[in-house]
Amino acid sequence: MSPATALRRNSDLGAALAEARAAYAAARPRSAAQHERAREVLPGGNTRSVLIYGPFPTAMTRGQDCRLWDLDGHAYLDLCGEYTAGLFGHSEPRIHRVLHATLEEGINLAAVGQGEERLARLLCGRFPSLAQVRFTNSGTEANLMALAAARAFTGRGTTMVMRGGYHGGVLTFPASGTNAATLPLPFVHAAYNDSDEAARLARAHAGDLAAVVVEPMLGSGGCIPAQPGFLAALRALADETGAVLIFDEVMTSRMSGGGMQARLGITPDMTTLGKYVGGGMSFGAFGGRADIMAQFDTTLPHAGTFNNNVLTMAAGGVAMGEIFTPEAAEALFQRGEALRARLNEIGRQAGVPLGFTGLGSMMTAHFRQPLPDRPYAASPAEEALRELFFFDMLAAGIYLARRGMVALSLPVGEPEMDRFVAAVGEFAESRAALLRAGGIAG
Repeated sequence: MSPATALRRNSDLGAALAEARAAYAAARPRSAAQHERAREVLPGGNTRSVLIYGPFPTAMTRGQDCRLWDLDGHAYLDLCGEYTAGLFGHSEPRIHRVLHATLEEGINLAAVGQGEERLARLLCGRFPSLAQVRFTNSGTEANLMALAAARAFTGRGTTMVMRGGYHGGVLTFPASGTNAATLPLPFVHAAYNDSDEAARLARAHAGDLAAVVVEPMLGSGGCIPAQPGFLAALRALADETGAVLIFDEVMTSRMSGGGMQARLGITPDMTTLGKYVGGGMSFGAFGGRADIMAQFDTTLPHAGTFNNNVLTMAAGGVAMGEIFTPEAAEALFQRGEALRARLNEIGRQAGVPLGFTGLGSMMTAHFRQPLPDRPYAASPAEEALRELFFFDMLAAGIYLARRGMVALSLPVGEPEMDRFVAAVGEFAESRAALLRAGGIAG
């Protein structure tokens, strides 16, 4: 690196980001061409907004274990983990075997099967809140059906949600502003980790409060854990008002054999699941107290052609019955805790506003100190640093979420974590001046 390049790299955030974008684009001509072709028939060039980023997204062609290869031949360590859905990596042989065996017996059987009962029994045996459970095709559907059940059960209409919360593509609640795709249901918005505001709003809306839905750790909102006292306060408020407390554990269910509810000893009335529980296939689930779920025996319909599709039921049974045991969940949680501690030590040693919030195997980079305990509106400089971090990690052969989120998969071991720690250390050292200028230090 020339002295002039080094000076620009460490003194001007805009120039550094432009340089990183240019290097990214120059190294991926086939991904660029694929994006241009896709834009002709797909608005934005794909069908997942989270994958749309400039100048164009990297197109992947193959995955094995915790590795990915893109259209231009670059190899990556996969730390995105399909936004927590890819818990088992890309080539878990036990899941592959059961999927192949299931295909041999036929698909689209239009009937009940043994696989759904087996998976349901596994989940009810693991999550304290699940007396009974039903399946869907996504976490979004699971949350929608949980809300429908709570509204029908209580005869009320309003749902308390948290600013910064994400419960699916049509149930998104930004830290500031609104999301045009969110369904126009009656919502009241509370501040995450603010027990006093939650109490005030719950009591003000008590007569029509059907549900309180919360992530025990914000996922897309920055991997910010809920304070145990906050979740306990929501449990007490639901009891006080007669509302149904719903834990969205679509992501956090991986934090122990029975999710965060088991780890914290706080049991909601209903729980929603998704992502990895179906073995990496399209999957969602919702369940809870027997009296709430009994509505589906009598008055409340719940349709879905692929709710019990044989591939997901078979993969989920193996995933939750043989692979992701409570012991495996605890080991993964502890690996992630150790990794996050190492990463946060890098920022402290370098004296830069760089750190990671999270729990266990999920974490997100932030460019401010102290680390946040609730969602926030990032400054333009923070957003630029987040993008620069993403591009620098790609240049180091590490693939993570554009928003800076990491979700470890089971194949990620100590050598892979060492590699990530080294890459973050290089980022903190080489971009130190930019971090001090653009980050926020308390």
